[in-house]
Order: sequence, then structure tokens, then C-alpha cells
Amino acid sequence: MGNQLLHTPEGVRDIYGRECAKKLAVQQKLQQVFSLYGYENIETPTFEFFDIFNKERGSVGTREMFKFFDRDNNTLVLRPDITPSIARCVAKYFMDEPKALRLCYLASTFMNGTSYQGHLKESTQTGAELIGDDSSDADGEMIALVIDGLKASGLKEFQVELGQVEFYRGLVEESGMAWDTQNKLREMIENKNYFGVEELLSEQTMSAQLKQLFLKLPELFGDINQIRLAQSMTSNPRARKAIERLEKVQEILDMYGLGDYVSYDLGMLSKYSYYTGIIFKAYTYGTGDYIVTGGRYDKLLEQFGKDAPAVGFAIVVDRLMQALSRQKIETPVSMVNTIVLYDQKARYAGIRLASHFRSNGRPVQLMCRHSDEKIEEYLSYAKRRRIGNLLHLADQGENLVLYDMEKETAEQLKYTDYIHREER
Repeated sequence: MGNQLLHTPEGVRDIYGRECAKKLAVQQKLQQVFSLYGYENIETPTFEFFDIFNKERGSVGTREMFKFFDRDNNTLVLRPDITPSIARCVAKYFMDEPKALRLCYLASTFMNGTSYQGHLKESTQTGAELIGDDSSDADGEMIALVIDGLKASGLKEFQVELGQVEFYRGLVEESGMAWDTQNKLREMIENKNYFGVEELLSEQTMSAQLKQLFLKLPELFGDINQIRLAQSMTSNPRARKAIERLEKVQEILDMYGLGDYVSYDLGMLSKYSYYTGIIFKAYTYGTGDYIVTGGRYDKLLEQFGKDAPAVGFAIVVDRLMQALSRQKIETPVSMVNTIVLYDQKARYAGIRLASHFRSNGRPVQLMCRHSDEKIEEYLSYAKRRRIGNLLHLADQGENLVLYDMEKETAEQLKYTDYIHREER
């Protein structure tokens, strides 16, 4: 039992040392980009009432949630998705705000799914929500924010794929298919299951032109010209309007100078049913899944009592870190590189020296040497922790020895001479 308690449950992991420092550094870079775009931080609870995320709101399925009960027998869940939480929060605190709100966050989400291909049940997400603006300019700003954020993280090669759920919904509305059939078709199209799409459509009654367009949907991806081709294949007003919206977003991204980072996929259909317009995902190599997901959700806040359009995204930080590592993109971090070790009689000098370093922005570990332990034990510890320098203050602290762990040298100095040398 003792050994079992040292391990984590399936789907979660510990992060420490340099890896943890790199993750914090990347998160800080992303948050800085959000701040430059004028977004303000928001925090919502880690767990909320079950109804915030129920199926009717278009969030994840019940089986994918971690559920538990409070002492009053209310059903609570660890948040599987941050967007409904922020929608609830905005409806509560900004009900009467007529102007657009720009909010960003950094939080964990929890999915009670099967762990496979390294997927985590707890993952860190950071993202932004633009609430109260239904324009294509808002869509363009969101995607520009994603691109600038990923660039700031150090990523160089990535692509943002844009879709439009209204294109698909316009077509299924025209087809008259039952709800269950629509969902089956959506899953097959998203999974590029050409044969499954063909078999399902063979059982449906609709025009040959509409069937042909559904069959073509998994192939409708590429640049904006490929998407314009789709527009020429239908006279459905809702579907054509969806393409026009994508064209406007492309124009705006070109103005940002970021148009080359974008491609299109009309077969991209999110499992979250609260999306109402543009949807997007960002991909890079070195990870088997998307690193960003987002879209427009104009009707979600209405379910909480505030009629306001919205668009947002989430960057899956753990997948981003995996991609950076596999692409060998270094994230510079400042790790502690100095130990100040003092004998008991040199405590005052040791504290003064550590304070001197810290006041100049240099991190140090301060240690008191036990009288029964040899200096070699502390040198061995410094090597294990990849700490470059150890300063040993003996006796009253008038003298010190500087151990350079990389060069494996030891230099004896007077305390005052060393301070003067550092100040120079």
C-alpha cells in the first residue's frame, strides 16, 4: 500500500524541476500576449454544479465528467470545459454590460475518459474569450491572438485550420435528416470516413446534388480558394453565408499579416454543440492531436440569462509543451545555480551573502552544513541537482571556497574580496 501511494492515478502526472519551470515560462509568455491584446484574467471554480456542463448546454458527455456529491446531495463536477464556466460567470457579474468583454484564463480541466495515446485526464489550458461582439473582426482577432500566442511560445511551424458549423447545419436543415442521423453523419465526416458517409447517405431521401455535396465535405479542405469552390456547389443561403463569413475572416487575417498561417476544412465539425459559427483548431508536428481548439458560441450565454454573442479558444498547454520538446525548441529558464553553504559559526556571513545575491535578482539556496557531514556530500547534491556553483563559508565566514561544479575547480577567497569581485 505504501508503494501504491507513491504513484499517481491513470491519466495524471507530476511535473517538477526544469520541465515545470519551462511550462511556467511558456504560460507566462502566452499570458503576456493576451495582456497585449487587452484581455483581463478571470478565475472560475475548479468544480461547479453538474447542470453548468450538462448535455443540453452542448458540453461534454456525462460519462466523461468526474462527478461527486456535496453534503447537501448536490451533484458537482470537476470542470471538463472552461467556456461554460466563463459564460455562467459573465451572466452573473456582467449582465448589464453592453460593450464587449475581453477575458483570459489559465486553469486545469478534467476529462474522465479512457487514457490512450498519452492523453491526460487533467490538462492545463490557457485561452481567451471575446464576449459581446458578433463581427468577423472579433473572429479575426481571436485567430490572430492564437497565432501570436503560439509564435511567442517559441513554436515556428504550425497551422490554424478554420471550419464553419453553419455550412453543415444549413445542409442538414435542407436535407430533413433526423437528429440521430445528423450526429452519425457529423462524426463520419469529421473522421474522414468516406465509405461510412456514402453508406449512410444511400439510406436517405434527398436530392442527388445535396448527397454529392455531403460526400464531398470530407474533401473540402485547403486554402480559401478550395472553400470558395464549395460555395459554388450549393444554393443554400445558410451555407453560402457561412462561406462569406470565412472569406471576411481571411481578409482580416491578411491585414494582420497572418493569413499564411491559416487553412480551411469544412469537414471540421466539433463535438461541442454550443458552437454556432466559425470553429478552428491549431496543429503542429510532434503531437498527435490539436494544440488549440476554439470557435464562436453565440447562444451559450443566453442559457444563463444573458443574450450576448461570443467567440473564444483554449490552448492545451501540455500538448504545446510536448510539441516544443519534440521539435527541440528550447524555452530559456532561470534555474537556481548557486548554493551558499555555511558552517554554524558562519551563519551571519552566509545569510548576508545570500541576501546580497537575492537583492540583485540572483536565486540561491542557503544551507547550513551539519558538523558530521563532509563537504563532498553537498558537492554531490549540487551535481545531482545540476547546480553550477557552491560557496562554502567556514569558521566565522571571513574566508570562503568557491566550487565550480562544471570545471571541477575550487578557489579559496576572502569574503570581502569575493563581494568586491561580484560587484564589479
